[in-house]
Amino acid sequence: MLNKPVLVESLIVFIIVLSVHAVVWDRYSWCAVALAVQAFYVQFKWDRLLQLGGAVFQFRTGANSGLLPASMVIPLLGIAMKERCRSAGIVYFERFGIVIASTGMLVALFLSVIAVGITKPVPTNTCILTGIAGSVIIYTMKHSLTVSEVIEVLEVLLIFVYLSMILLYLLPRCFSPGEALLVLGGISFVLNQLIKRSLNVIEGRGDPIDFFLLVVVVGVVLLGLFFTVLFIFMDSGTWISSMFFHMMTAVLGLGVIMPWLYRLIQRNPLFWLLQFLFQTQTRVYLLVYWIFLAAAACGVVFYQNTKRSSESKKHQASTITRKYFHFIVVATYVPGLIYDRQLLYVAAVLCLAAFIFLEYIRYFRIKPFGQTLRHLLSLFLDERDSGPLILTHIYLLLGMSLPVWLFPRSCAPKGTLPGAGALVPYAGVLAVGVGDTVASVFGSTMGEIKWPGTKKTFEGTMTAIFAQIIAVALILIFDSSVDLNSSYAWILASVTLVSLLEAYTTQIDNLLMPLYLQIMFMA
Repeated sequence: MLNKPVLVESLIVFIIVLSVHAVVWDRYSWCAVALAVQAFYVQFKWDRLLQLGGAVFQFRTGANSGLLPASMVIPLLGIAMKERCRSAGIVYFERFGIVIASTGMLVALFLSVIAVGITKPVPTNTCILTGIAGSVIIYTMKHSLTVSEVIEVLEVLLIFVYLSMILLYLLPRCFSPGEALLVLGGISFVLNQLIKRSLNVIEGRGDPIDFFLLVVVVGVVLLGLFFTVLFIFMDSGTWISSMFFHMMTAVLGLGVIMPWLYRLIQRNPLFWLLQFLFQTQTRVYLLVYWIFLAAAACGVVFYQNTKRSSESKKHQASTITRKYFHFIVVATYVPGLIYDRQLLYVAAVLCLAAFIFLEYIRYFRIKPFGQTLRHLLSLFLDERDSGPLILTHIYLLLGMSLPVWLFPRSCAPKGTLPGAGALVPYAGVLAVGVGDTVASVFGSTMGEIKWPGTKKTFEGTMTAIFAQIIAVALILIFDSSVDLNSSYAWILASVTLVSLLEAYTTQIDNLLMPLYLQIMFMA
């Protein structure tokens, strides 16, 4: 039976779903509500499978399945984007939002069917609910999507199935089922978009920075898959393997990724990137400032490691120490959001590629830095890094960057959305950089009243809500493009709901919270 924290988490998600659809109620709302109800019931089955060790793959320990909160993210994002683009009169991206919502629903439904299918004895009531939800979703898709859009949705589902089987087998205990749905579903959609756009290249159509994101994400994932398979047959810790790793990285980068990007943007990628980065004096100043902050982050890592001694009983960095990086990330993103969002978009993509590449070096013990990285980063591990990969710093970067990457620029002709939508790019800063940081620091130092069934404190949550409201006020002062149009009550409700969800969820909050806050702001 579900415990109280899971019940409260589910209640908060239901409130968010109903709040969004109270604003944008249409035929897709019935699908979303049906999906939420069946996901809630299937959580019983997934959690039971995880407790009994009956799941097909090894999932992250210390977390529940997280199926309900994860199942609703992609559909709600698509529905909110559809509504914003419909209001702006951009038909192409309105249809794109429908495809995103349909894809998210079908992928989440597939994960639910898997859980029901491997549960013994077969749960009759849950099967009926899943069947009803599936019928509603498929019926709505049949009357909403064109044939090409249906094919696109099925392509993403097929990629998700194969990618899940490969990555969940190769990377045990790295994800909960809900986190796997979010991460692998997102990668599947990006891969399908890249293939689709590569086969239908039209010169001068499309923003190069969007192509840059697609190619880099797919490129680093394929690079990891290639070396994971290769090092099954080789010892990755030798100098010969390390030299082969660096050589093949250069070959794949220059021989596959660069030509692929050239085909999409119709110009030399290196020259385009250099011209883009140094296009204005403001960008040069921002880059210098960000390099300084990156050096400061490295200094924190080295300093904390010098304090660690063999006699010390404390082998892990404290919560407050880990939050230093949250402060550095906030200091990184806020100037970029105010002065040059396109530069921040591209810089975040480059940073993601660098983080993942360094994780490959650490994981495969590639010489000369692999073992050093293992030693340096082991200090900052927490209970969520139970698998072979260290993903918390990558999730932090994703949480801050996804609202910037997913912001519907084409549906915001003036560069910003009206009302609370103007805060969409700041969702990561507010939820992770401010809210999560303040909640952790105040909760661990001054918190006394714990939320029932969790380690989170009432004081931490309340200070997080208050800090985010103060941050919104500061954004209004320093960013002249933000005009909230008296939507303060909605912003307060959004921040409060997401902060409460952070207190009760066992999923990766750095990934989940910014997406839910973005959904609320877009709605």
